[in-house]
Amino acid sequence: MIEIIVNDARHSLDNVPEDMPLLWVLRDSLGLTGTKFGCGGGFCGACTVHLDGEAVRACLLPVAAVAGRRITTIEGLSKDGTHPLQRAWVAEDVPQCGYCQSGQLMQAAAFLKGKPSVSDETITAAMSGNICRCGTYARIRKAIKRAAAEA
Repeated sequence: MIEIIVNDARHSLDNVPEDMPLLWVLRDSLGLTGTKFGCGGGFCGACTVHLDGEAVRACLLPVAAVAGRRITTIEGLSKDGTHPLQRAWVAEDVPQCGYCQSGQLMQAAAFLKGKPSVSDETITAAMSGNICRCGTYARIRKAIKRAAAEA
């Protein structure tokens, strides 16, 4: 039995192999489909979630490695869409196809949590592991700056 805490809810998992990637536990066992499968190798960032507040790639983590730890998915970023980043994403019309956006938002939230110096350079560095095939990087940068100004 593996226990994990996802979006402040405790889950006991007795029907999943210990080596199953967290991504598939979230999507298939818990029904949290906001976290996306992209590459399966941790290169694209579509599966980004927070593990104890830090951005990690859910496709790389076996569920046994996160037992007892706090996981936040895009569904847990805010219950009602009022997180400053979510509001900024809408205001700046960031998504195009939208597939990578949950990973982008989770990476940006981890970046802004530490109240960093926000500039084009620091945003680019923080977001460099998250790929957007549509190329909405300029809008992502604008939205992160907008959310940072709110905080």
